[in-house]
Amino acid sequence: MLTVLAYGMVIVFMTLIMTKRLSPLTALILVPTAFGVAGGFAPELGKMIVDGITKLAPTGVMLMFAILYFAVMIDAGLFEPIVQRLVALVHGDPVKVVLGTAALALLVSLDGDGSTTYMITTAAMLPLYRRLRMRPLILACITMLSGGVMNILPWGGPTARAASALAVDVSTVFVPMIPSMAVGVVWVLYVAYRLGVSERIRLAASRDDDITHVLEEELANPAYQPDTEHRRPDRLLLNAVLTVLLLVALIMAVLPLPALFMLGFALAVMLNYPSIEQQKALLSRHAGNVLAVAGLIFAAGVFTGILSGTKMVDAIADSVIRLVPDALGPYLAVVTGVLSVPFTFFISNDAFYFGVLPILAKAGETYGITAAEMARASLIGQPVHLLSPLVPSTFLLVGLAGVDFDDHQRYTLKWALVSALVLLTVGILTTVIPLTGR
Repeated sequence: MLTVLAYGMVIVFMTLIMTKRLSPLTALILVPTAFGVAGGFAPELGKMIVDGITKLAPTGVMLMFAILYFAVMIDAGLFEPIVQRLVALVHGDPVKVVLGTAALALLVSLDGDGSTTYMITTAAMLPLYRRLRMRPLILACITMLSGGVMNILPWGGPTARAASALAVDVSTVFVPMIPSMAVGVVWVLYVAYRLGVSERIRLAASRDDDITHVLEEELANPAYQPDTEHRRPDRLLLNAVLTVLLLVALIMAVLPLPALFMLGFALAVMLNYPSIEQQKALLSRHAGNVLAVAGLIFAAGVFTGILSGTKMVDAIADSVIRLVPDALGPYLAVVTGVLSVPFTFFISNDAFYFGVLPILAKAGETYGITAAEMARASLIGQPVHLLSPLVPSTFLLVGLAGVDFDDHQRYTLKWALVSALVLLTVGILTTVIPLTGR
């Protein structure tokens, strides 16, 4: 019964948000609550919901103040010199802009932290997208695809979890996956090129003149001064120093992330908009964006709290493992790679790597598949995992980019699925993920 409820909840939830019958905010609250009541858990639902929200509260605070901090910096014009330089380099060509987005996101992703990648890439590139009237959905898509491939890095999280869960050395899991990552990077650059070309065609069709000429005429106009009211060019250096110090403190984990961004925002707003009236105006300008992201985070707490508290997540894991027929035993590494896509989307990384993977690995041993090979296969789903509503950093990305979560999911999902397929295919071809057991 619990398994049926679990699958029913996931199917109904995804159907409602993908068809836009409900917004992600309301679906994350109403769907698990309804299924929790239907399963007879009504008396315990309150505690489950509070537990789920409590776990995500620090993340919600961090995302809220991170968005506000970068809103201050964008309004103040911190990234305007970068945008001007990039505009001069790309000559108004969307293909170069999207390829630059991919290159930047891939480079920043080397630190292994998705939130940092999203913040830096979006803050640097979004003003350029707006200037060129490009769709921010492309920015969100390419940034997430880049993070999905680079998330396999040993310090990114999933690889360390897989290695720890199976008691194998991290290097034996990661090093053989480098060719798959390299091809994955090429794939991301190809997708960036494709999307850039499509955006170039769309923009050219929407204008009466060549996109490059139109942009150059805009920039050549001395009167062209976007958003001069909120710009603080005299504080550019101070803003740059503050931002660099904040990012260094973030990477070095000087303080918890919520505390860092709260302090950073307080300093930034005082530095750039010292009067009470200016600060109220700033909050009013960005309240909608902040509320949307914070609301989704706490709504996701309802979903995860009920999913975990009712043990539905355990029921899903057990049912899938039992459904794997004996005939697929020799192909268990490939099966694990395929299963990692939906598993890491619908349940957390911790639940998959520490709850499901050890069971699959134990079964794989009987067919001569090593724990390291199973660990590598389990990483295949990471490009799709980042699209999950259970990943807090995803809400940061859509919040900073100013796109709807469900639109981002629909736009990016097909590319993320192919990214996972690319990783799996290269892993099989290089034999680091065995097609069959020995």
